[in-house]
Amino acid sequence: MRDVVIVGGGIAGLAAGWRLRHWDTLLLESGDRVGGRIRSERRGQYWLNWGGHIYAGGNSSTAWLFQDTGIDSVAVPGSLTGLAMNGKLLMNGRVETYPFRIPMSWSSRLALIKAGAKVRLAVARYARIVELRAGEDEAARQQRVYDFMNDRSFADFVGELSEDAEALFKPTVTRSSGDMHEMSAGAGVGYFSLVWNIGAGLSRSILGGPSTLTESIGAALSDRVQLDATVAEVVQKRHSVLVRYRQHGVEHEVEARCVVLATPATVSHRVGVDLDLDVREALSKIVYGPYVSAAFLTNETEHQVWDDAYAIATPKRSFNVALNMSNIARGYEAERRPGSSIMTFSPASLARDLLELDDDEIRKTYLDDLDQVLPNFADHVVEAEIQRWPTGAPYCFPGRGTLQPVLTRDTGRVFLAGDYLGTLYTETAIHTGLSAAQQAQSLLATDRQGVRHLSSSGR
Repeated sequence: MRDVVIVGGGIAGLAAGWRLRHWDTLLLESGDRVGGRIRSERRGQYWLNWGGHIYAGGNSSTAWLFQDTGIDSVAVPGSLTGLAMNGKLLMNGRVETYPFRIPMSWSSRLALIKAGAKVRLAVARYARIVELRAGEDEAARQQRVYDFMNDRSFADFVGELSEDAEALFKPTVTRSSGDMHEMSAGAGVGYFSLVWNIGAGLSRSILGGPSTLTESIGAALSDRVQLDATVAEVVQKRHSVLVRYRQHGVEHEVEARCVVLATPATVSHRVGVDLDLDVREALSKIVYGPYVSAAFLTNETEHQVWDDAYAIATPKRSFNVALNMSNIARGYEAERRPGSSIMTFSPASLARDLLELDDDEIRKTYLDDLDQVLPNFADHVVEAEIQRWPTGAPYCFPGRGTLQPVLTRDTGRVFLAGDYLGTLYTETAIHTGLSAAQQAQSLLATDRQGVRHLSSSGR
């Protein structure tokens, strides 16, 4: 019998596997690689990236995992508030000035200023809500964040907007793959808080690319990781858990003292067949939005307009942000080296439109828009690859807060983990993975004490 079976090889499952690496563990991943929605590939000094790209720093679970695994991270360099809209490219300056610097009608400017003031006041409230209070645990704080303005959508909160005003709001609000009418008002405000106060939230990049972290953990776990292993059922017994899975066409069954179920809520609902009915129902209500991303490698040799930017919001385009992955490596160059690595990101309705196209059509659509945002970009592209994420990221919808107490209560010998359990993206995934591993360790220690007690009593 194994000590722990971990179902899911995304960052939540890998974080659990890392903490449990001194126990007898098995990690089952249905895909052909670990990392889930974290995916990057090295290209010389740069890397192509299709998934998570920016991570929590400070006193976070992510920072702990970086340090414990020996992964180097750096503060995100370059401008984070670039904007390309209505034929104008802004690479720096305060976001409050954008309504006056982007070409638009005065009625749109006025609407944007009014809506922006409303959001800014809400961001100030959110900053007080999100702070961890003395003597409070993370679960209580997370519940408070979920409950903040969770009774209506962001679209209802800001009211009717002009086309230009709505276009400027979308890149921030839709970043977690929900549209403005789908997202809760509090979640939308939270994303503005992250963007406007980047140092207080997500602020770190991984040197060598995000997959440096996931692949390093996967390599350390070695043959404990089984790829192409699709789990069908997780069934609890009195003192153990049975996991049934299929690998390379062969049915397998493994028994463990406990299981960390680190899969998307949709999968956890399907395979956790004997979880409490209300837990399964709560899992079934978690909503995921799609996204499509693309990575582009270029070969230019001279300074480019995007060199000093990390993120450029691109309203009214097929993607809502262009991210300069090469900016991270460029910060360490004595002189500019050839080439760049650019990532585009299309969430929610943008993704739904693109998912109906084939890769060549998506690639052409992206390059046409990139040429409008970054003139002559397409002339320098030497590699371009599309990544589709139909089940992209979970987003916080109106009423989501009511599910949290059910999803976070004791589930016997099966411990849930994943980014759907909180509002902080990869930080939530890592935090819940580590927390599930800690719960598993406590249960295993209790089991061992029980065995020792029985052995002593039998003498």
